[in-house]
Amino acid sequence: MGKPNALLLCSLIVIATVGIWGIVDIAGLVEWASGVVHQTFHSRGWFVMLAASGMLISCLYLAFSKYGNIRLGKDDDRPEFSTASWISMLFSAGMGVGLLFWAVAEPLTHYHFMDKFEGSPEAARQAMLATNFHWGLHAWAIYGSTALTIAYFSFRRDTGMMVGAPLISLFPGEKWARVVGWFSDFAAIIAIAIGVGGSMAMGVFQVADGVSVLTDWPVTSYLIGGVLVAMVAAYIPALLIDLGQGMAKLSNTAMLIAIALVLYTIILGPTEYLLNTVVQSFGDYVSHVIPRGFQTFTFYGDAVSQWFSDWTLTYMVWWIAWGPFVGVFVARISRGRTIREFVLGVLFAPTLFSIFWFSAFGGIGLYEALSGAGELLSMTETNVERVTFGLLDRLPLTTVTTLATVLAAFLFIVTSVVSAAFVLGTFSSGGDANPAPRIRLIWGVLLGLLSVAMILSGSVNSVKILISVGALPFVFISVLLLVCLFRGLREEEV
Repeated sequence: MGKPNALLLCSLIVIATVGIWGIVDIAGLVEWASGVVHQTFHSRGWFVMLAASGMLISCLYLAFSKYGNIRLGKDDDRPEFSTASWISMLFSAGMGVGLLFWAVAEPLTHYHFMDKFEGSPEAARQAMLATNFHWGLHAWAIYGSTALTIAYFSFRRDTGMMVGAPLISLFPGEKWARVVGWFSDFAAIIAIAIGVGGSMAMGVFQVADGVSVLTDWPVTSYLIGGVLVAMVAAYIPALLIDLGQGMAKLSNTAMLIAIALVLYTIILGPTEYLLNTVVQSFGDYVSHVIPRGFQTFTFYGDAVSQWFSDWTLTYMVWWIAWGPFVGVFVARISRGRTIREFVLGVLFAPTLFSIFWFSAFGGIGLYEALSGAGELLSMTETNVERVTFGLLDRLPLTTVTTLATVLAAFLFIVTSVVSAAFVLGTFSSGGDANPAPRIRLIWGVLLGLLSVAMILSGSVNSVKILISVGALPFVFISVLLLVCLFRGLREEEV
């Protein structure tokens, strides 16, 4: 697999290069990344969709196959965390802050685009379908397949918690397996660092806007810098204590706030309309999720193809960027669960919550747009970070809910960075599931520094492009991991 120090050194060189390039010449970095991403999406978009759909179908097959009763660990191992804490932790690590950021903005953005082709009612329906598809089963199948492979090999076959470990375990002594395994770990570190750094930057943008709404302070570089410093100061202590103590408490708190916000929105918003939206969105999603996974919008013209690249392909690659980070972290907290329990929990619990979430927040945005009011709709083009706060301003107790949203976003970012630092520490220590606090602390600081370069890009679209370019090599590694899992399971006596 290569020495962990060599792996760490090579990774830090690349990460430092990206960070310095971003600070010195962010425009040049974004231009280069845009060219790479555009060319890859144009030539390999079909493979991205095929890979994501293949992961989903494979996970569903494993859950209901004879392998579903295999335990991730020894046969007498049992889960370390309660089911509620487990789901909160994997959800917080997987996409918590993104839900807050895009709760209203994404459905409205899709609606604005599709209204040109579909007409308003159908555009609203398609906007919700697209949003739920981006945040639903395919995203969690990407996470789940990576996590399942790592959990199976590390807990049942006693390999290290490294992305390359399954391949090396299946082909011991093979030089090519060691080389590919080392590169897989290297690509995973790059994808994790850039992906989490970018998501941290997006969270900083949103929290800064929330603080601006609460205090009437203008969103300046000083405010953004202050928010970033506060976040780093908040997650440093969590890196120095046990994973279960830190993450479980932070994740449960963030999830309780998120649940309270969505219930508040449904109760005090146009309740009947929003509940109808929940049911309609769920039905549309269930009936279209598998066919949509193979849709590449080949025959719809340049505008639709560009939308498909900017949103669907970007999201699939985005989840793949987070795949090694969330995968290793979810594997770490899932020891003792059966494959069936793991798959059903990882795929369906977050997906159902996401549908409920976007139906509530996005439903209000679409309700306003369909009624002829366009303020929130126009805000998606001018200040996307503030759209969620713009919606809360239309409901009672605006100050309280805005403060709750800022706090939830803050906590989701902290939990993401803490879990990412644990994973990067695991890689840096050769697969140790409990890396030393000193190693976790180093990675926490580096992630904070990398986010500075992302913040300097100044726009969410630029951050999305940078995340995508960091993840591209891992698209192929994710497929390889799934092949390793099936090969390993075939050797089980079930």
